[in-house]
Amino acid sequence: MQPDEPLLSVRDLRIAFDGVEAVRGLSFDVRPGEVLALVGESGAGKSLTARALLGMVPRGAVTSGSVTLRGSRDLAAERGRRIALVPQDALAALSPVHPVGDQLAAAVRSVRRVSRAEARARAVAALDRVGIPDAARAARAYPHEYSGGMRQRAVIAMAAVNEPDVLVADEPTTALDEERRDQVLGVLAERREAVGAALVLVTHDMDAVGDHADRVLVMYAGRLTELGPAGDVLARPRAPYTAGLLASLPQHTPPGRRLPALPGTPPAPGALPAGCAFAPRCPLAADVCQETDPEPRRTDGRLVACHRPDDVPSPALALFQETQSA
Repeated sequence: MQPDEPLLSVRDLRIAFDGVEAVRGLSFDVRPGEVLALVGESGAGKSLTARALLGMVPRGAVTSGSVTLRGSRDLAAERGRRIALVPQDALAALSPVHPVGDQLAAAVRSVRRVSRAEARARAVAALDRVGIPDAARAARAYPHEYSGGMRQRAVIAMAAVNEPDVLVADEPTTALDEERRDQVLGVLAERREAVGAALVLVTHDMDAVGDHADRVLVMYAGRLTELGPAGDVLARPRAPYTAGLLASLPQHTPPGRRLPALPGTPPAPGALPAGCAFAPRCPLAADVCQETDPEPRRTDGRLVACHRPDDVPSPALALFQETQSA
């Protein structure tokens, strides 16, 4: 693989259920070793896209487009070997009837021809590397005997144990307090760097994006809204939707002012408005926005799907802070 060649390529991905598209023509690349964050409100298609990267959407749901990992489209065959999932719900992801160490050892033997003893040793070492105390003893314990933070560390260990090229983390810090969130993200970053993997991080946590992501892909109604370097997108968003997400963060609101919120709600996949799906909620919407869905175009060093990216002010947060202060 050439240094500039994408590790993972998504091209015009479309996913539909009963004829209703939930992901609509999504294209992006993941480069070797980078962290790409997928952000957006619930229902934007982030987790569904993440599942598609692993070949985990129902048969027939991918209606067009492709996902290619190092030239291979057989994602199911690559899962656990070259690409692995860190799931949102660690308790649901772990079998309640098998010790955690046995589950990690099974993950090792699913892709490596090693003895049971060697697989067991690798499992204990993996638990130790993610900071689980007395890993040999913990390997004999069952998931219900782990704390929430320990379970999340265990699924990170399981995902990384075979040193994949890509880790896909689907909301890995959901339901964790701030301290445990930072610990889990730190462990995930350390394991990713140790095995040299790229990371696709699905998250609502914009602080995590700022701290850990190289690039960010903002999704709305199943489509790309903005894609670019994380620092640039967070500092000066060019899509009104991105500005709205940032404006709703508490740190961007002065003490004593009401916290801004995006007006309205995202449309259901089967009830998209004409034109831009965000137009009914957008303070910059013009006639063209009501008529034509904008295609992503290169703007200010990033991709932006908006008819009026040059009209987004700097700082763009004022777009929504002003509308909420009235």
